[in-house]
Amino acid sequence: MSLLITNIKELLQVRDPNVLKVSGKEMKILPTIKNAYLYIEDDTIVEYGSMQDLTSLEAEQVINATGKTVLPTWCDSHTHIVYAGNRDQEFVDRINGLSYEDIANRGGGILNSAEKLQNTSEEDLYQQSINRVHQVMQLGTGALEIKSGYGLTVEAELKMLRVIKRIKKEFPIKVKATFLGAHALPKAYKEDKKGYLDLIINEMLPKIEKEQLAHYIDVFCEKGYFSLEDTDRLLTAGKKHGLTPKIHVNQFNAFGGIALGVKHNALSVDHLEELKDEDIQALKGSNTIAVALPSCSYFLSIPYTPARKIIDAGLPLALATDYNPGSTPSGNMNFVVSTACIKMKMTPEEAINAATINGAYAMGISHQYGSITRGKKANLIITKQVPSYNFLPYAFGENHIDTVIINGTIL
Repeated sequence: MSLLITNIKELLQVRDPNVLKVSGKEMKILPTIKNAYLYIEDDTIVEYGSMQDLTSLEAEQVINATGKTVLPTWCDSHTHIVYAGNRDQEFVDRINGLSYEDIANRGGGILNSAEKLQNTSEEDLYQQSINRVHQVMQLGTGALEIKSGYGLTVEAELKMLRVIKRIKKEFPIKVKATFLGAHALPKAYKEDKKGYLDLIINEMLPKIEKEQLAHYIDVFCEKGYFSLEDTDRLLTAGKKHGLTPKIHVNQFNAFGGIALGVKHNALSVDHLEELKDEDIQALKGSNTIAVALPSCSYFLSIPYTPARKIIDAGLPLALATDYNPGSTPSGNMNFVVSTACIKMKMTPEEAINAATINGAYAMGISHQYGSITRGKKANLIITKQVPSYNFLPYAFGENHIDTVIINGTIL
C-alpha cells in the first residue's frame, strides 16, 4: 500500500536519522518544511520534501492536506493503561480534603486498584484496557509504554503483563512493557517488605524472563514505598533478568533516587515534581532522560516538574501521560502538551519535541519512531486546518486531529 500526502501546510519534526533525542537549547528548534508532501510505502516513510520538488510520485491513495499540519504521532513513555475498574470515589475524597497519602493509608490508592485487578479475569482486564488503547490512538498516540504494578501478587502481575503482551500482538500501536511489581507493598506483606522483595526477585522475575513479558523494570522509589536500598536491590536483580531500569522518583520527596537511577544507567527517571540541584548534576553527562507527567500534577494539585530548570541546564526532557486510575485518569497527550506549555512554561517547540522524539527515546524506540525521517515508521497525525502549530497547545480544549495514521494505515 502506498500513500501520498500533498499540500501539507507544515510538516513538523523533520530529522536526520542520527537524531535520537534533543537536549537543552536544541529543544527550542522544531525543524519543519512548509508546503510539503510526504510519501509512504506500506508502514514506512519513504520520501518527503517541498511541493515544488514533487515530481511523478504515484500512490494508491492520495490525501490533500491543504491548510493542515502533519507531525509524528505522540510517544507516550509512561502509562498504567492496563487496570481494572476506576477510583472515582477517591477523586471525591480528595475534593473533600483527603491527601493522596491519606487515601493510601486507609487502604485506597494502589492497593484499591490491586484488589480490583486481582478479582478481574484476564479476558475482562484485556477488554477494559483495549477500550482505552483505542481512545488514545484516536487522540494521536502511536507508541505506548505500559506498566504492570496493580497486581502485587505473582499471578496478578503476570496476568497484567500477559494482557500487555496481547495488546502488543493484536494492535498496530508500538508497545513496550514495564514490570512494576514494586509499586506498593501488598496487604499480605505490610509488615514484611523484605519478604515481598524476595518474592519479586525469586519468583516474579524468573517467570517474566521465561515468558519474555517485559522490556523494563520500574520501582516506585518514594518515602512510604520503596527506599534507595530497596530500589538498588530490585534494579540490580532486574538487570540480571535482562530488564533495563526505569524509576518513578521525586514525586513527593527528593532523596537521591535520580543519582541511583543514573548509577544503574536507567533509560528514564519519571515524575521529578521535586527536584534539587544535585539531581540536575546527577543527570548531566548521563544517558538517562527526565520524564515529566504534567497531567498528574494537574489532577493531584501537586507541583509541576520544573521543566525550565531541566532544559536550561542543557538536559533532555520527555513528556508522558501517566495514564492510571488514581492520579491521572486520562491518556490525552494533546492535553499533556498544552499543560506543559501553560503550567511548565515550555515553548510549543519544546513540548512537541518532548512528546515525540524525546518520548520515543524514553521508550528506547527513537531509531524507528518520534520524527519524520526516511526509513522510520509511518506514524502520523494530520491536524484539522489550524493557523500554526502554536495553535495546538494554545486552544487546549479542542480536538485538532483530523486523521491518525499508524504503520501507514489510516485509523
